[in-house]
Amino acid sequence: MYFKTLIWLVLLYGCTQSKTSTMNALRTKPSTLESYQTPDYLTAGDTVIIVAPAGILKGRKQAIENAQKLLKNWGLAPVLGAHVFSHYHHFAGDDTQRKSDMQWALDHPTAKAIWCARGGYGSVRILDYLNFENFKKNPKWLIGYSDITALHNKLQGIGFESIHGMMAVNMKEDRKSISNSLKTLKLSLFGQLKSYQINAHKSNRKGTAEGVLIGGNLTLLASQLGSASQLNTHGKVLFIEEIGEYKYHIDRMLQSLKRAGYFEQCAAVIIGDMTKIKPNTTDWGSSIEQLILDVLEPYDFPIAFGIPAGHELENHSLIFGRKISLNITTNGTQICF
Repeated sequence: MYFKTLIWLVLLYGCTQSKTSTMNALRTKPSTLESYQTPDYLTAGDTVIIVAPAGILKGRKQAIENAQKLLKNWGLAPVLGAHVFSHYHHFAGDDTQRKSDMQWALDHPTAKAIWCARGGYGSVRILDYLNFENFKKNPKWLIGYSDITALHNKLQGIGFESIHGMMAVNMKEDRKSISNSLKTLKLSLFGQLKSYQINAHKSNRKGTAEGVLIGGNLTLLASQLGSASQLNTHGKVLFIEEIGEYKYHIDRMLQSLKRAGYFEQCAAVIIGDMTKIKPNTTDWGSSIEQLILDVLEPYDFPIAFGIPAGHELENHSLIFGRKISLNITTNGTQICF
């Protein structure tokens, strides 16, 4: 009887240890990288792949054709993923199709950039099934914003720069209204983006900072808390933008980041467009800027508002993973890449 009990205890201990090891493996700590690899800048003749890792592109064919024409005018060679125009309910193809296109783009031996067609929702559904080993051998620029934050964060986690910028579907807009978005995207891809000088904002918290620029859409940042692609913000400049949320939703997400220690050791926070904020049934009682300042009140880092990046037509490209210098004064905000 004693012998049987001993065997049972040994087996139980082994199962417990195995389960604990598995759980610990799932609780991957955010990357603590301090340096990031810059993919090759583009030159005439380079291939740019357009893929749709998230939302459906119903009625967007002309926009994608415009995007292809734009790339050709820049001397580049656009190539479409096989399932860009596929339909599967909410998505541009089912998860397998979208994953297949994204994997093909990541693995491509000569392409220099991956331009996401649109955001919406869906990138996170394929994120953990992508293999980045071939990408590491032939890195390329990932371009997009909004839902593409999930992919940006993954790349920052493995040590690569990427471009938070306009997407192919934005080519449905009047060219004049997106001229600065186009200009800054081209400068980023061809290695010529140097700095931004942005008008002063009354809610800015003045100061200077240096650090690697990371971040993206607030909803995506909050949804990745506790996952392998959660960002490490230690010493970083954090960028945040959002669209179509209630103020209390924004407050809840910021409070979640705060409780997770997201802001504890940030070098600075820069706020992009907070677009189409929904009116609360009960008045929130303060501006979106004051809401953010209230959440960040315990910290002494600089805060810049009014960065023209996000879901507005004026969507200036930002290079994630790039160490930047930030200078916020009464005269305005300067970001140097």
